[in-house]
Amino acid sequence: MTTHATPRREQILREASRLFAERGFHGVGVDEIGAAVGISGPALYRHFAGKDAMLTELLVGISSRLRDGGRRRVAEAAEAGLPPEAALDSLIGGHIDFALDDRALITLHDRELDRLPEADRKQVRQLQRQYVELWVEVVRRVYPELPEAPARASVHAVFGLLNSTPHLSRPSSLPDRDEMAALLHRLARGALTAAAAGA
Repeated sequence: MTTHATPRREQILREASRLFAERGFHGVGVDEIGAAVGISGPALYRHFAGKDAMLTELLVGISSRLRDGGRRRVAEAAEAGLPPEAALDSLIGGHIDFALDDRALITLHDRELDRLPEADRKQVRQLQRQYVELWVEVVRRVYPELPEAPARASVHAVFGLLNSTPHLSRPSSLPDRDEMAALLHRLARGALTAAAAGA
């Protein structure tokens, strides 16, 4: 639900993300996005140059948010003197929050990344690589027996597992959010532990 405190720009991005994920980038017009936030389509141009600019901000934005959030979580664990396992659990928890709360962005990324201009696509990929390397570093602290290449492959596999949430069946047939988050966390840690055991 939209609150009065929500900046209009964020409101537009949230609705654009939902509509793009439901019907595809080309299946949604600016008038529909405007209607979803209670303004005219042309009024959107006060906030964005067009749909392409919205898509770029959504995909670059989520990659930046994941990387920065991951860095913050790792730093907080270190500052608190916590073991590497705590940093890993925090990373997993942060990604699960994204996977459960931003399903539309996962769908959007999978379907529409190639529509970005090359420079923006490269920026997304660079942010994603930095996020992966952050995970690899923490995973190898927890599982020092796991070589770098298998650690990286394992991190990508865990992302695939966590990012599968848009493909789950109807919400009514799923556990509640806390149960789902706990299940995903166990599966992620189990996958990494199994990878280390086979190293």
